[in-house]
Amino acid sequence: LIQASINSSSKGSSAAWRAIAMAEDLEEETEILEDVEEETEDVQAEEDGEGSDAGDGENSMQGETVAQDEVLDKYKMVYDQGLDRVKFPSDISAEIQRTWKRFLEHAGTPEHAGELIFGAWWEAAPSLHSYFLTPKTVLHLRIVQGISPIVAALGHPNDLRTQVEIICFRHLDRPVSVQGAEVVRDSMLDMWEAELGADFTPKARIGWFSFLNYWGGALVYFQREYAGRIKIIHRSWREANKSVALPEEEEEVPATSEIKEDEEAQASMADDTKKEAAKVKEYEGQVAEGEGERKEKSGSQMKVPTTFREMFLFNAAVMGFGGSTWMDIILDQFDALVVNIASSYRLQEECDVLVLVLSKNTEPIALSDFRAVMLATLRSLAPKDWDTEHEVAWNWLWENVERILKGQLGKPKSLERALTHFIASWSEEQAMFFRKELYKRFFALAPSGQDFFKQSSTRLYFLADRVVEMTVEMFREPRKMVQEISGLGLRHVGWGIPPELFGPYTSGAVESVRSMTTDDNTQSAFRFSLSLIAKILVRAVSEGSTLVMRAINTNQESAMKKAIAIAPRGKRAMELLNISVGTQSISPLFWSIESGSLNSARAMIVDLLTIRADRDVYYYGCDAMFTRHPDLILRLCNDASTLLWTLFDGLVWRSRLVQDGQRRVNYYIKHLVQDLEGNFSPALKWLAHHKDPRLVSHGVVMTFADLLWNRVASYQFLLGRGYFLFTLLVFITSQSFLVPGEERLWRNILTFVCRCFLYLGSMSKLLFDQCKLACSAFKAGDYQWYWVVPVPN
Repeated sequence: LIQASINSSSKGSSAAWRAIAMAEDLEEETEILEDVEEETEDVQAEEDGEGSDAGDGENSMQGETVAQDEVLDKYKMVYDQGLDRVKFPSDISAEIQRTWKRFLEHAGTPEHAGELIFGAWWEAAPSLHSYFLTPKTVLHLRIVQGISPIVAALGHPNDLRTQVEIICFRHLDRPVSVQGAEVVRDSMLDMWEAELGADFTPKARIGWFSFLNYWGGALVYFQREYAGRIKIIHRSWREANKSVALPEEEEEVPATSEIKEDEEAQASMADDTKKEAAKVKEYEGQVAEGEGERKEKSGSQMKVPTTFREMFLFNAAVMGFGGSTWMDIILDQFDALVVNIASSYRLQEECDVLVLVLSKNTEPIALSDFRAVMLATLRSLAPKDWDTEHEVAWNWLWENVERILKGQLGKPKSLERALTHFIASWSEEQAMFFRKELYKRFFALAPSGQDFFKQSSTRLYFLADRVVEMTVEMFREPRKMVQEISGLGLRHVGWGIPPELFGPYTSGAVESVRSMTTDDNTQSAFRFSLSLIAKILVRAVSEGSTLVMRAINTNQESAMKKAIAIAPRGKRAMELLNISVGTQSISPLFWSIESGSLNSARAMIVDLLTIRADRDVYYYGCDAMFTRHPDLILRLCNDASTLLWTLFDGLVWRSRLVQDGQRRVNYYIKHLVQDLEGNFSPALKWLAHHKDPRLVSHGVVMTFADLLWNRVASYQFLLGRGYFLFTLLVFITSQSFLVPGEERLWRNILTFVCRCFLYLGSMSKLLFDQCKLACSAFKAGDYQWYWVVPVPN
């Protein structure tokens, strides 16, 4: 199996590399990390230029070769039944290339050309507005850089097909239809006719009409056919990670409607990966950094790897890659790459971050070696289900990821140097110009943004400076910045910031830097880094903008009840207590308290402490609430004391049945008595410091306070007071009864015994307690200096 995987990984895709080389020649460095993400096949060109497809073993993707005289007839309409190798007539190809070149000259800059095309799409297809997530300044350039390689490849069928596949993969998660392709086609033809006038000849219109039909049909066909591969990848990945597979009747083709479910699966698998980390570290000690070398722990037998990570490390060591640290870097992020293969936008984000992390690695990187180990690992973990379709699907996945990474490796270092040097050379006047220009351009692009930036100028300037710092820090510490930005995005959810504002803000910052320097590398670095930050923020805001968080911003109990009403009983508590994006999380309950939305917080506490019943299960959010927030009592005492009554009322259940003039009452006070580790809970101390006599008279407080006194505190208190009285009697006896009178031996012996007892049995305990408190104060820094002596507060 290992040899087979090595052989399969050694096969190259010559047409793919030619396509990438052509794309790199045409595109600017400004979008080095956003342009290449697609599926290609092994293609060998024949000497006469009409090469045959070596393929990937799947008949559905081989297509056919369309002769020149049949092209215009076949593509009079959008053809979505295959992805053919097409060679347009030479005169048609020349006319298409001429009009494209003329259009770029007419527009003046690639950005303006992209803006014209985007404007035509925007007006013709309003239903597609929500799918344009990239900032417009970046998107305009990407449009031109995406079309130019395809136009340049019109005379080469293999290269043309490869370039079309690149664009198709980038739109794999978009709702492409034949009708939509026709709308986009007509809008572009009308725009070119209006802009170019007589230069847009009838022959050019016929050529572009057929070419766009071919391209649009490929988009539809690609999305329909490759969804099956994505389903195979997700299913086998769940098996490799020992995740629970979906029932057969629930499995569907993971198109756009299933992406959210896949993202939920990613979160659960990420949790499983964290739990396995400790096992993997222990296992890594058993695997040597050399081919065929393995270590055994003394007195114990080496574990058999069962998870993907353990098996991957084992195979890497056996195949001689045990010392390749770059494989560990990819492995840490491999789960996110696999789960998001159907979302090109998210996959590009993950690859961007991965490239930045790999750029810090100094050893040589051979991505084909990772594929060999990956395939050997997957075959071992899913031997029953593994077949040719699995082999093709996983090779397809890694080819796409590998192509993205290879087009980017090595470039972040030069961009980081250019950006660092540029920002370090700023004077105070330049910094002030950037701050003012940023908000000037941002408010011009998005006037509604003024409603969210109501702070002082000093605060706005601080935010602008922080944006510049983050662009540099993204190159230096990418993974740390991803975590910080995800947390920042969750805070933006609480502030109610629309994700639509991040694009104009990014565009304003990029345009401001462009007006300050003409260096392409500097512009590229700033645009890439800030675009990546905006992507992460938009994703965090989009994933964190639940109905509950939106209801918090209204601060209305009715809105909160409506938002949580649709949640199932089993997940109701976590909807109110935890929203996660990556490894970052935020509590809607605590956020509502912190932001002053006490009406929403009251509704959330009432909902959490409402008992709901199924046939055999009762749901009560008390345990989940105190597990998520052990310091809930302290937070309410400090910030929302009025909610303490709501909390304590919810911890009481009263039966509706009356027996002998009484009815049963349950007090749920477990978490008020002990914490999660089983130690004494400080809840009573917090309530005592709060100093509210009415609150401590509440039935719940009285119940758990009496319980503590009767079961624990009273015994300890009486024992301590009794011991104190005993030592007092001993002290009085040794000082008053034995000292006066005639000195005798027995009296001296009794006095000595009493005083030894006092010194050893009483004073030693006081001395020990004081030393313990002093050490705690010194460790916490809670002391003051008097001359040269530190004295605990």
